[in-house]
Amino acid sequence: MKLKTTLQIFLLTLCGIMSAQAQIVFADYSDPDVCEGTEGDYWLTASSFQCTPGLPILHSTDLVHWELVNYAVERLLPVEHYNTVQHGCGVWAPSIRRHGDTYYIYWGDPDYGVFMVKTDNPRGRWSEPVLVMEGKGVIDTCPLWDEDGRCYLVNGWANSRCGFNSVLTVRELSADGIRVIGKPVLVYDGQVEGNHTIEGPKFYKKDGYYYILAPAGGVEHGWQVALRSKNVYGPYESKVVFNQDGIHQGGWVADKFVCFQERGAYGRILHLLDVKMKNGFPMMKKTLSPDPSPVKGEGSHAVGSSKTNTPKGSPLALYGRGVGGEGLLYQWHANYQDAFGFPTPNGVRVYGHNVSAQFKNMWEVPNLYLKKFDGETFADTLHLTITAKADGQQSGFIIMGRDYCRLSVELQNGQFLLKRITCRDADNGGEETEQVLVQVKARKYGAGAKTNYDCHISFGIHCEKGAVCHLSYSLDGQHYTSLPEPFQAREGKWIGAKYGLFSIAPHGSSRGWVDINFNS
Repeated sequence: MKLKTTLQIFLLTLCGIMSAQAQIVFADYSDPDVCEGTEGDYWLTASSFQCTPGLPILHSTDLVHWELVNYAVERLLPVEHYNTVQHGCGVWAPSIRRHGDTYYIYWGDPDYGVFMVKTDNPRGRWSEPVLVMEGKGVIDTCPLWDEDGRCYLVNGWANSRCGFNSVLTVRELSADGIRVIGKPVLVYDGQVEGNHTIEGPKFYKKDGYYYILAPAGGVEHGWQVALRSKNVYGPYESKVVFNQDGIHQGGWVADKFVCFQERGAYGRILHLLDVKMKNGFPMMKKTLSPDPSPVKGEGSHAVGSSKTNTPKGSPLALYGRGVGGEGLLYQWHANYQDAFGFPTPNGVRVYGHNVSAQFKNMWEVPNLYLKKFDGETFADTLHLTITAKADGQQSGFIIMGRDYCRLSVELQNGQFLLKRITCRDADNGGEETEQVLVQVKARKYGAGAKTNYDCHISFGIHCEKGAVCHLSYSLDGQHYTSLPEPFQAREGKWIGAKYGLFSIAPHGSSRGWVDINFNS
């Protein structure tokens, strides 16, 4: 579970659609938490659910400009379970904390328990996950090391797994934070005071008080609650400290609060609030947005550039890094497995996934290679080489969510057909509909016992406000044909819409593949 190098790359742009408060990252970084680093800088992680690599690591020196520099976990446990796509499961609401010179990330997997990874260098290797506590329904975990060295863990509960929610519990961990030594104590019942659906707690201690900051009321229309007590196990008094715009959970650091707002197909975008202590509670307020400016990483150029100092042929392309650094933005839709594909001198190859005999739609496919929408509006171009060995093999470009659209290049009778294929309610078994766009000439060459067919094709995406996506294709990399009908992107399960590559093959057949060239 170890990532071997550190890279920096541009990530996103600052956008100002709500000019009264700071939107610091317009991309899907759900359930953010932050901590201060050893050099006065800041580190952020967020929920990654079933996608891998997981636990993105973002770095900032001012809490406004962020860059994606690493991931903390390569594969989720148990490995076999997450080798198949488990939409909306996996990493829920992690917390990142520094204790001494060591950084810790805890998260609750609602089906398996509480996991932890740690490191002395957030840009470098993180330890393999430790199962701190086995259990079902435990989510949104956050540790607190007290002045006496004792360690406590606060968490919420998932009604979908254990049959109740809206309560927070605290238990003691061993001083090294790797095992439970105490029983859970119910410290707050949000239903009693009208703070239903309280979740996402973050644990702090300030001026002799224990504070728990947690959102209540649900993701879209909730509010921020602060709890405080002189005793770690309570009783806690509560106060609503912010109630605007559906601002949800986040982390408190340096008199600021980094949090998220649900934005449909865009996922959960990051905001920054000011925090000021008043009558013993951390009251939050909006802060003026900075002027929009690009977020860059080491060696990057303008927003949208993929030019960085990433070494060519880096094997880490498969874990989210790629030639030219572009691959840092990509994740697989399940645990990476060797058969998914490999890095190439110019990018990444994704091999076809043999779909089930009962295939209806792409919701079952684990090796989708996708990245987040990186702004309210954006444009991108993907340069692909499609290779097939047998009729019915398909590869191409996809915008993935509960609804999806894919531009599929399918081999039929020695030629490729480019199709626009859409699916509504894929998560509920919706069926695909297709439209043939054009026939694409295939290059034929001998490859041992079988003949290979390939073609070069480029796909363009231009996203307008409201996540309306205009698509185009080019057979020569220069002249593009626009599709007349735009696609309305839709979120996935707990994640925003994503786009990238796919390759599938009929059940039981041989597999084709798709190569993406990051250097074009």
